[in-house]
Amino acid sequence: MLNAETNQYRFPEGFWWGSAASATQTEGAADVDGKGKNIWDYWYEIEPNRFFNGVGPQKTSQFYYKYKEDIQLMKEIGHNSFRMSISWSRMFPNGKGEVNPKAVLFYNQVINELIKYGIEPFVCLFHFDMPMELQKMGGWVNREVVDAYVSYAKTCFELFGDRVKKWFTHNEPIVPVEGGYLYDFHYPNEVDFAKAVQVGYHTILSSAKAIKVYKELHQDGKIGIILNLTPSYPRSQHPADVKAAILADAFFNRSFLDPSVKGEFPAELVQILKEEAFMPVINEGDLEIIKNNTVDLLGVNYYQPRRVKAKENLPNPKAPFLPERYFDYYIMTGRKMNPHRGWEIYEKGIYDILKNLRDNYGNIECFISENGMGVEGEEKFRDENGIIQDDYRIEFIHEHLKWVHKAIQEGSNVKGYHLWTFMDNWSWTNSYKNRYGLISINLNKDGERTIKKSGQWFKSVSLNNGF
Repeated sequence: MLNAETNQYRFPEGFWWGSAASATQTEGAADVDGKGKNIWDYWYEIEPNRFFNGVGPQKTSQFYYKYKEDIQLMKEIGHNSFRMSISWSRMFPNGKGEVNPKAVLFYNQVINELIKYGIEPFVCLFHFDMPMELQKMGGWVNREVVDAYVSYAKTCFELFGDRVKKWFTHNEPIVPVEGGYLYDFHYPNEVDFAKAVQVGYHTILSSAKAIKVYKELHQDGKIGIILNLTPSYPRSQHPADVKAAILADAFFNRSFLDPSVKGEFPAELVQILKEEAFMPVINEGDLEIIKNNTVDLLGVNYYQPRRVKAKENLPNPKAPFLPERYFDYYIMTGRKMNPHRGWEIYEKGIYDILKNLRDNYGNIECFISENGMGVEGEEKFRDENGIIQDDYRIEFIHEHLKWVHKAIQEGSNVKGYHLWTFMDNWSWTNSYKNRYGLISINLNKDGERTIKKSGQWFKSVSLNNGF
């Protein structure tokens, strides 16, 4: 058992220990109590074959019905904070118009239950789940959707902001850009770089406008954004490899990091968009809004590094434009892998991100908002007492936390660590293929919850504020 007195790695007082989850991935109840369809509900209806084992979002982990049990389990495994998201299409079935009173009741109950158990709610407003009625208008391509989002955000601030003091405008906003408009892994499955750029721009604008509204309400909380920052490492120090890494970073990290924290877009990216004639439509006054409404708090999601090299071959000039026109990926010899997810495990990446934020982004207040390990077929690790012996997950968290601790020792302004995720959840097109939770979900037994070995370990880390 860990002991606070003998901790080798001691974290600052008040460190945020917890986990993160999203509405669509956990709530279920996809078509009850007035909830409208989002893009996942619709996509599953028309193409269920795109989802692992044909399992869609209609049921997921039943948090909508089991939230009281789940929040008790959060307390039991040492949570003092928890990041959730609000479903836009549950609050506004058509994306705008009249608010759904049953949704308001549900989120009030969840927030109050968290506070009752001493768990601070961190609330994200958008986690990949565009209301389908707004997607029919073009989703984030359409500027009207920005206005609908800001209205939705203001409603949430007014309804819940007396108790919620940590707000986040978006989770991983680069992902809907990549998935929906570049690489075909989210609805609407388009491959259109011009739309991708407009979607990214409108997302940043919506974030800044929501921040402006929040500040005008004077609710004494903090508002930020959650970004998946994936360090871009060059193959070598050859100038061409280094430039490739800089450009990859501009496309996938700095495209959202710079405007969110600094209020401006990276010069390298703007230059490429101008040269390639892909600049978004920008209205008068937009850039001033973005400049003047930066985040108070930054969530950092980290899973894997990005390793790049200079282009080996000329791109096909007739193929759809993609960022990979400027770099190639490469596989580093001897890399450590999570074979289930196909992702490299590189723990030092989390330190490199935090060091970059310290040195180049004003040491903004931040926290690790997601980090985790998805494993397929975890049932084979369940022992005779019914406990999943996920020592691999304990090692994964342990090794990443060592690098977080080092960053803190060197002055990084990082305030917490949230694992992805609290309980096994539905993971988009992967459904339940890979399990990430501290809590196991048995789908064959009405979603029965059991604490994994990692959950017990996490409890001791939280209670001792280190290990």
